[in-house]
Amino acid sequence: MDILRYVAFSTDPLGGNPAGVVLDATGADDATMAATAAEVGYSETAFAVPRADGALDIRYFSPQNEVPFCGHATIATAVAHAHRHGVGELLLHTKAGPVPVTTATGPDGAVVATLVSVPPRNEKIDDADLAELLDALHWSAADLDPDLPPRVAYAGARHPVIAAATRARLADLAYDMAALGDLMARRDWTTVVLVHRESDTVFHARNPFPPGGVVEDPATGAAAAAFGGYLRALGLVDTPASLTIHQGVDMGRTSLLTVGVPTGESSGIEVTGTAVQIG
Repeated sequence: MDILRYVAFSTDPLGGNPAGVVLDATGADDATMAATAAEVGYSETAFAVPRADGALDIRYFSPQNEVPFCGHATIATAVAHAHRHGVGELLLHTKAGPVPVTTATGPDGAVVATLVSVPPRNEKIDDADLAELLDALHWSAADLDPDLPPRVAYAGARHPVIAAATRARLADLAYDMAALGDLMARRDWTTVVLVHRESDTVFHARNPFPPGGVVEDPATGAAAAAFGGYLRALGLVDTPASLTIHQGVDMGRTSLLTVGVPTGESSGIEVTGTAVQIG
């Protein structure tokens, strides 16, 4: 397999979130994909198989397991595909459902990709699960923003959303990886969306990812889509809206995600970003 390496949600190879991309994984079995992802070592590697209709079947593997959907690897795959085949529209068939992606060339010559998630949904977090989650994070109820209540949000993968009352609380991330990973495995949570609201449409985010063997994801498109759906479902943003999410800053991999939240509860959430190939 030809393994490409891209950084998503940044044009700086030292920023964003690295992803492995295989544009043609035809014939690769599960064991081969899992071993390849572990060898690459990034939080996700995407394995695409071209279809006769021009679409791609795609699967996503972390170093430790497979996830149904990954946003940053989707953006990386779309940009890599555009570099090879030209910009335009592309349909990805993921385990979570169909995800259309559009690529275009920006004013600076960089390829920009926009994905549209599957329809999002939200559910309340059980009180016992919330207590266990906060304990694993070493957070208390007093650390939470009461205007952004805890929920489990979905837009292709499940993520608990926990909002910090202060930017300082978000910046201080030192959690129990084993305890959090065990809880997330039991509840089928992919990452934890930790956020702080700077303004109505500007947010700062961090995403622990212990089920994948990754302490923190520097840019998480699937979580950003889920978070956009969460804000819409709870009436916490006026739609249509364009959100800016800053991520990776506290770990030295600055990333920028733009999230489009259309009106209509069944509408997918748009996540836009750039990507750049790395050696």
